[in-house]
Amino acid sequence: MYNQSYYYSSSADTELLAAAGGILAVYSVIILAIAVVELVGMWKMFTKAGEAGWKCLIPIYNLVILFKIAGLSPWLILCYLLTFIPVVGWLVMLGLQIYLAINLSKAFGMGNGFAAGLFFLQPIFICILGFGKAEYKGAPATAEAE
Repeated sequence: MYNQSYYYSSSADTELLAAAGGILAVYSVIILAIAVVELVGMWKMFTKAGEAGWKCLIPIYNLVILFKIAGLSPWLILCYLLTFIPVVGWLVMLGLQIYLAINLSKAFGMGNGFAAGLFFLQPIFICILGFGKAEYKGAPATAEAE
């Protein structure tokens, strides 16, 4: 009978885990940097809209204030609970994000192109609203009533 012994080296596994850990660390630092930049931009945007900047730091409360700035009902945040429904929930969330981007861009006097940028590249366009020349015009419903 043929007896064959296998040599198993764990150094390859260790190297693979080290590489994966390094990639994960770099990815985490990049994501953290993007989150910090977006928070700073959101702080400035809230200040422009007449809200206290610190309100952007509280996770659910910042959405309530963001919806208020955009002229939407804060109760729409409950639509995020629908994400537990497999297909319908994600479609509702997608539609809500688009609607929020459109109303937020109108609240700052921007157009639909800016709303598309706000939807697809949110951290960059939040910083443009916060640090740029855009001025808060009020919620779109109140801006149309004037």
